[in-house]
Amino acid sequence: MAIGSTIGAETRSGIAPSGGGASVVACQGLTKIFKDFWMRDRARAVDTISFEIRPREVFGLLGPNGSGKSTTIKLMLGLLKPTSGRLAVFGRPPTDVETKRRIGYLPEESYLYPFLNARETLDYYGKLFSIERRTRMRRIEELLEMVGLSGAQFRQVREYSKGMQRRIGIAQALINDPDFLILDEPTTGLDPIGTKQVKDLIVELGRRGKTVLLSSHLLADVEDCVDRMVILYGGKIRAEGTCDSLLAATDRMSIETEPLDDVTVSEIDAILRRRSGTGVLRVAKPRQRLEELFLDIVAKAQQERLGTSGATHGGETAAFLKGEDGEQLIDQLLTTEDEQPAAAVVERLPTAATAPAKGHDTSIIDSLVTGTTPAAGSTENAGSTGGRSESRADTASASVPPARDVDVDEGVIDSLLSTYDEDEGEARERST
Repeated sequence: MAIGSTIGAETRSGIAPSGGGASVVACQGLTKIFKDFWMRDRARAVDTISFEIRPREVFGLLGPNGSGKSTTIKLMLGLLKPTSGRLAVFGRPPTDVETKRRIGYLPEESYLYPFLNARETLDYYGKLFSIERRTRMRRIEELLEMVGLSGAQFRQVREYSKGMQRRIGIAQALINDPDFLILDEPTTGLDPIGTKQVKDLIVELGRRGKTVLLSSHLLADVEDCVDRMVILYGGKIRAEGTCDSLLAATDRMSIETEPLDDVTVSEIDAILRRRSGTGVLRVAKPRQRLEELFLDIVAKAQQERLGTSGATHGGETAAFLKGEDGEQLIDQLLTTEDEQPAAAVVERLPTAATAPAKGHDTSIIDSLVTGTTPAAGSTENAGSTGGRSESRADTASASVPPARDVDVDEGVIDSLLSTYDEDEGEARERST
């Protein structure tokens, strides 16, 4: 049963939902007919459908392949123009550019640039929304961890499997922290781990207050997620309502108990027949779902630290999608670190006292670090090893500040000094 009768007064786009709050999406009598070259009707993809998507709800747009789900979504996004009927998104026409900033969209097929890696892909989409760089980098890290692609973030998208491409597609749909998230067949190509993660993400976003439109023909994937749903077939709405109202069976009842023996079951059956005229129809032990078994096996494999070259299970929902406070505090801390004075950086530089005595002339390096002039004896006594050692000791004691406990990359300094000594020796041989 359609709800077109509940959509009353008109707004700027021509539609306003019933009730106190404005609908995120409201459509009335929406129709889309595809025509051929001669303008003859070729396919009626959407046929006079009417429904509304309310704020803060997870809405299911369900139906088999070819039922009109993707066409309805493209009409909402302004990618297609309706043949007839009225449609509003955030109270505006679907073609209004301002609404796009508040929408995240995962299409049925992920159209990604194959020569970019995962980080570059998310960075590109973040720039399209004019997200500030520091915020963009933080969201990229959180999203890659969430979808399980941190270990493959520098591989080009062309090397990804279809499931991994769907994961990065979900991440790009969330980069702008949308108010309205549209997911068109999000679990296509995903393994059971990814499917479970997507369902958990949808539930989490719904709890936070996001509006989510989930389109799928895999009913088991969305049964535990959606608040209300519409089932399409042939471009028409065949049923709509909440999961409880559509799925509850009224012709039978289930009673769950601890395991019973056959004698007890027979007595219960006799009582039921005597009082209601019908006995026990079926007695069976509850069976574990295949999804639960699969996830349990994978969890045990991960505890054994077995490696995988593909996507991992992923982490928790990204912090910015949870709406956690603290981003402003993080920005302040990062800004303070970026704006440290140059003196603080100089203090962290290694000094000559921290370098090992390898028999090299370190006065030049000491002068660069400490900002002092090399001692005169360091160049006068360069002809002999003993002279260099004495001058180095004098320089270190006279001009080098107290040593700090700082890690120094000694290999680079040693290689430079060794090259210097070899060149000096060759010069002495040529002079003799």
